[in-house]
Amino acid sequence: MLPNRSTIAALLAWLLFWLLMVLVAVEDFRRDGGQAIWQPVLWETSSALVATSLLLVQRRFTRRHDALIATPWRWALVQARWLPLYWIAFVPLVFGIRHAVYALAGASYDHEPWGEVFVYEALKITVFVCLFTAIGFGLLSYRQLLGERVRAQQAQALLREAQLERLARQMQPHFLFNALNTISSLMHQDVARADATLVQLAEVLRATLALGARPQASLADELRLARGYAAVMAERFEGRVTLDWDIADEALGAALPAVSVQPLLENVFKHTVERRRGLTRIAVSAACRDGLLVLRVEDDGGQLDAQGRPGIGLANLRARLEVLHGNRAALELSQLEPAGVRAEVRVPCAS
Repeated sequence: MLPNRSTIAALLAWLLFWLLMVLVAVEDFRRDGGQAIWQPVLWETSSALVATSLLLVQRRFTRRHDALIATPWRWALVQARWLPLYWIAFVPLVFGIRHAVYALAGASYDHEPWGEVFVYEALKITVFVCLFTAIGFGLLSYRQLLGERVRAQQAQALLREAQLERLARQMQPHFLFNALNTISSLMHQDVARADATLVQLAEVLRATLALGARPQASLADELRLARGYAAVMAERFEGRVTLDWDIADEALGAALPAVSVQPLLENVFKHTVERRRGLTRIAVSAACRDGLLVLRVEDDGGQLDAQGRPGIGLANLRARLEVLHGNRAALELSQLEPAGVRAEVRVPCAS
């Protein structure tokens, strides 16, 4: 079945074509001095009625060959087999209608000898059928193009979902491994703190698993996880880290890849806080600018790897950004002066 718009367009084109044929016939009839306008109207409408019926019959029995549209010559041969039907049936049906209506009107329908009528009408209907078959070919090709585009989009969406699922599964054990290391370190320092941190960590893990079950999450949900993670890590590195959160209200509804803020913080704790004995200041900010959510995590003591290779968490996040948004999203790391690293994520700012 053709798409609705294509079907409507074909019907309108068909009606306009026969309306034009009727108007031309009426004008020619009047120019030749004719008075009974119903006669040329009958001639063309009878042709339209029969041609439409035959085309519908043809379409009914050739629909199953639509797959041949990829090889036009084979599809055209299937359609050409129906030409004899038009040659045989068109003239008896059309002229039968005309003779019947004329008889009802108390008039006689005069025309050329039957031999000439059959030859002339066969040539005319052949031209019309070829024209309408070419139009049908165009509509079917257009439908096939749309169908292939839809199938390609569906396949791309399924591939994207599979990639996101794989990446999410990769993130969960990675995060759990680092979280357990945190608890292990605290157990050797202060059991009470380790116990309190374990309770808080359970909430963080619950949030992580919930977010990992879907491809995207709001910034508000991401921040709940990130704040919990930061609190756990701040316990581990007591007195060695401070955090500042500057989040614009209009950015809270923006969508991000699930579990995306936490890896940015984890990168700072792993590569900066762990390696320093002094105080590390971390600033987290988010705002919508020019249609993009700009999320930044900065520290005041980090140094970029000389080779610029991100860890597994950031590489994973970068891959998910590309799957979800292509070149409309980015994750960039930049060196700050005199010290510090800025991680900046940009995604379309849409809730």
